[in-house]
Amino acid sequence: MSKSIGLYLHIPFCKSKCPYCDFYSTRAGEYEYNDYVIALKEKLKYWSNHFNGTVKTVYIGGGTPSVLGAERLCDILSFVKKNFTLESNAEITVEVNPDSGKKLDFALMKNTGFNRLSIGMQSAVPAELKKLGRIHTAEDAKHTAELAQAAGITNISLDLMTGIPLQTKETLKQSVVCCAFGGAYSAEQTKETLKQSVDFCAQCGVTHISSYILKIEENTKFAQIESKLNLPSDDEQAELYLYTVELLEQYGYMQYEISNFAKKGFESRHNSSYWECGEYIGIGPSAHSFFNGKRFFYDRSIENFKANKIINDGEGGTAEEYIMLSLRLKKGLDTEEYAKKYGTPLPQSFFKKTDLYVKNGFMEHNGTSFSFTPKGFLVSNTILADLI
Repeated sequence: MSKSIGLYLHIPFCKSKCPYCDFYSTRAGEYEYNDYVIALKEKLKYWSNHFNGTVKTVYIGGGTPSVLGAERLCDILSFVKKNFTLESNAEITVEVNPDSGKKLDFALMKNTGFNRLSIGMQSAVPAELKKLGRIHTAEDAKHTAELAQAAGITNISLDLMTGIPLQTKETLKQSVVCCAFGGAYSAEQTKETLKQSVDFCAQCGVTHISSYILKIEENTKFAQIESKLNLPSDDEQAELYLYTVELLEQYGYMQYEISNFAKKGFESRHNSSYWECGEYIGIGPSAHSFFNGKRFFYDRSIENFKANKIINDGEGGTAEEYIMLSLRLKKGLDTEEYAKKYGTPLPQSFFKKTDLYVKNGFMEHNGTSFSFTPKGFLVSNTILADLI
């Protein structure tokens, strides 16, 4: 039986570095862009010669892939299609800046094969965007979504960040509404934050929303000034998270993973494959792979990537990893599927522990499956450490 995998391509360039971001990216110009595309193609050719199955998803992430422009992105995708066998219904995603509608030719991208966009909006509130170091407006994101939809790319995701400086429940709600339906808001409404952002997402008519709690990462500007950020407390962050889950589901975005919500049938197939222990090849500096049962990644450097410096990261698809990744999903861990995959049932200690978490509202037990509740997702790392 032919193997089917996902393909991730990392574009390590941004116009500017956001103070909260720990992803590998750098600023560059046209020469560096062209040079990187050449290197990326070389590695794509290498991997195509070491894989004879089909590709079910392609995800171009970063960084900010849209800085390359539509022509380079289409050139990369055309090269992928020439060297790999893509399934007829392959999901092909590219991450774009919210202001990409001013520059990208979405009709060209649609004709080349792109069928999904991920727009890094983060917030619909001007003060919050400024605090996050974003160089776009909420209306930029809405305009980009509208242009892509008009070109026929209707599967669109918006990023929404919670637990950020100055955020309240009311402003988050406003951002969700705009994502679903489209529309503007009054000056008085801009005084709200979380509600405003959630409303905005809903009004844009998108099919998918990724909603993440801000995490202060080491080696970022935010880590250096954390005490001055006026961040919500842990309890306030938990309240914002649960409120976001509730509000998004009211607009028809059903939670299918800790941080991801979608209209029915529009769950990210690429990311879902990660959480289901599907295999994938990641190409680019800092890009990770799970292929032929092994995990490995490229070094966090463009030069080392060009030199093909790959770091082994051990065995993949282990029983513990399967439990951990499955429980990231709303559908949870199916005990019968686990037993079939690993040839042995889950240990009795697992059932004894989960009984306690079910009793206290952190987990649900539905037939043969165990899953986290929204309340359980908030403390999932602690629970998983106990279960595994």
